[in-house]
Amino acid sequence: MTAGEAKLPSASARRIVEVAERLFALHGIDGVSLRQIASAAGTANNSAVNYHFGSKAGLISAIFQYRLPQLTSERKMLAARCDPDDLRSRFEAYYLPVLNIAEATDNHYVSFVEQLQRRWVSTGASGTSAEKLPDLPSEGQHSIEDFRHDLERLLPHLDAPLRPIRIATAMSTSLYAAADRERAVAGNFERPPFELFVSALLDGIVGFLEAPVSDATAKWLGRAGDVVTHRHHML
Repeated sequence: MTAGEAKLPSASARRIVEVAERLFALHGIDGVSLRQIASAAGTANNSAVNYHFGSKAGLISAIFQYRLPQLTSERKMLAARCDPDDLRSRFEAYYLPVLNIAEATDNHYVSFVEQLQRRWVSTGASGTSAEKLPDLPSEGQHSIEDFRHDLERLLPHLDAPLRPIRIATAMSTSLYAAADRERAVAGNFERPPFELFVSALLDGIVGFLEAPVSDATAKWLGRAGDVVTHRHHML
């Protein structure tokens, strides 16, 4: 078990969580059944997943509970060392642990989260997505909320209607970039050095967040009035 990961009640439960994470990452949340997960985990009992986790939603929550302690611990350490008033430094403190996980070869966590994020976005229009969202550990929720509030504070040049749009897009883009990197690592595909990848990604994201508002966007905001956007982020 990697340092910082949450303990699971048994080796069997841990095996199921790790297999589910991989299968969800490869085939999507709805593309894998609990029976398939149990079989791939090597358990002869098809009800093993229900026994340990109760349901697919419970299994998804268990994956977060297994992985998030490592993320939140590293984020706390980096946030304590970063310049809180420097946008690039603050963004790096939050996303470098995600990119480190993506660079590892013993998990599929970032791609799993990407699949879950895409599923939530695709079902959002139906109005039923809220019941399908996992219950994140409170520490993970607070980490996301604190980071979003810091970004809002560090982007005073953006009007309120535009600021949440930029932040949501930057967070989603960072997640998708990390998932692409994770797949490249897993497939041993050619890719730029990790340090260059991280630096280039941060440059691009920060440049996007700090970009001045164009006349076209300013005029549109003036005509449209308040724009409300809400994106649920799980990483």
